[in-house]
Amino acid sequence: MAARSFPNLLQFMAALLVAGGICCPAVVAQGPLPESPRPAAENAPHVVASYPAAVVPVVAATPRVVAEHRFWDTPNRLLFAASAAMSAADFAVTRSNLQNGGAELNPMVRVFGRSTAGLAANFAGETAGVVGFTYLLHKTGHHKLERMLSVVNLGASAAAVGYGSTHR
Repeated sequence: MAARSFPNLLQFMAALLVAGGICCPAVVAQGPLPESPRPAAENAPHVVASYPAAVVPVVAATPRVVAEHRFWDTPNRLLFAASAAMSAADFAVTRSNLQNGGAELNPMVRVFGRSTAGLAANFAGETAGVVGFTYLLHKTGHHKLERMLSVVNLGASAAAVGYGSTHR
């Protein structure tokens, strides 16, 4: 199919919108208002008629009750400890490989890999960043993502340790 020019595409989209609006029964869903009794003041021209405001029933959905947990509960503490341990192992393996002539494959870490202090700051910052972002997810009610972030970071560090250990 040949690409259409932008004005032709706009005309096509407008025609599609109009055709959809004509064929869609939801567009014409609001019909005429039902016949309702008019106030007596409408018959007297010198009296200003004031119609009462329409009363619209509001149905409030019951809020879902989510079993919240404390941020520093046992699963999070274990995940953070495991993540910190894997980050430390990743630091040790990466430092060892760099001192033996290896190259850092992660371009984000490559900037910090020129010195041991920079490499340590990178891995400490990574761990602190995961804990901080996890706290943000916890405070906004994303409890599944909160745990998943720690697990993904743990898995990424474990994969880096495994790869670095086998490719010395």
